[in-house]
Amino acid sequence: MHPTLTHVALHVPDLEACVAFYEQFCAMRVIHQRVGKGSKIVWMAEPGKEHSFIFVIMPGGQDCQLAADDYSHFGFALASRDEVDSIAVRARTAGCLVWEPRDEPYPVGYYCGLRDPAGNYVEFSYGQPLGPGAEHMPLP
Repeated sequence: MHPTLTHVALHVPDLEACVAFYEQFCAMRVIHQRVGKGSKIVWMAEPGKEHSFIFVIMPGGQDCQLAADDYSHFGFALASRDEVDSIAVRARTAGCLVWEPRDEPYPVGYYCGLRDPAGNYVEFSYGQPLGPGAEHMPLP
């Protein structure tokens, strides 16, 4: 068997704010929560992906201080450019938009970026050879 990526675990300074962000912007939902080692631990997943990939979110982390030109991020695919624009409008209103929507050559596509409450960047894209519909696109 080869290794399979199943989760990312994050220590965050404000657990509830991060859970709310990933629910609101990423349509993830809490699939498990427990108290472990004296603090609450939350598992979140996209609907239908509960057994393949999750975020484990735990309190106690430091705020990430990423520069605007630091492209470290979590990436979420969307079904259209309009959906990217819609996320950007919501994020601008919420004060967490860090990359305005922009077009880049294939395979990057059309995307925008948000800052989660812990300081992590989250990209929302359309037109990459990843995510829904990507099986019909050539790889770079």
